[in-house]
Amino acid sequence: MGKLENEAKINKRNATIKKAVLGAVALAGVLSVAAIAPAVLPAIEQLQGKKRKSLYQRLAVDTARRRLVDKGLIEYDGRGFLKLTRLGKEELAKLEASEYKIKIPKRWDEKWRVIIFDIKEERRSLRSRIRRTVLALGFRRLQDSVWIFPYDCEDLMTLLKADFKIGKDLLYLIVEKIENDKPIKDLFGLK
Repeated sequence: MGKLENEAKINKRNATIKKAVLGAVALAGVLSVAAIAPAVLPAIEQLQGKKRKSLYQRLAVDTARRRLVDKGLIEYDGRGFLKLTRLGKEELAKLEASEYKIKIPKRWDEKWRVIIFDIKEERRSLRSRIRRTVLALGFRRLQDSVWIFPYDCEDLMTLLKADFKIGKDLLYLIVEKIENDKPIKDLFGLK
């Protein structure tokens, strides 16, 4: 294996461990240090394709935890528990957004995909995560909480709804015509 391939493999493994640790802390809200390894090991096992819990895996989790604390993404709460910081929540959102990919076809079917979401003010952080995710996917803002994209992404939106647990709060529309769509076409580089 070449040097670049090896570096890419290590970077992917580290990102997976980082996401697993941040996700475990986020899921629990506050997580004891001792509970991190059991919560993260399935992600590492899936990455390595093995079912055994080795010393190496535990060391990788401990190293990732220390790095995340050093970077200010997670912090101790004084009782031996870890919790996600604001920076940690933002980083986790970026990692989650990078998982979603939309396959771009060679030809546009001349239909617009529009999503509309209505998330209440008390769930403002969720609204921000959704906004960051759809922006990372390539959607463009049409109006407040109205986003547009030129390609089929219904399956991905279903996954997004399930992942963010938003159900009816996000609507997916397929629109054939939009008044004065030339600027929008230019934005996406369409004819």
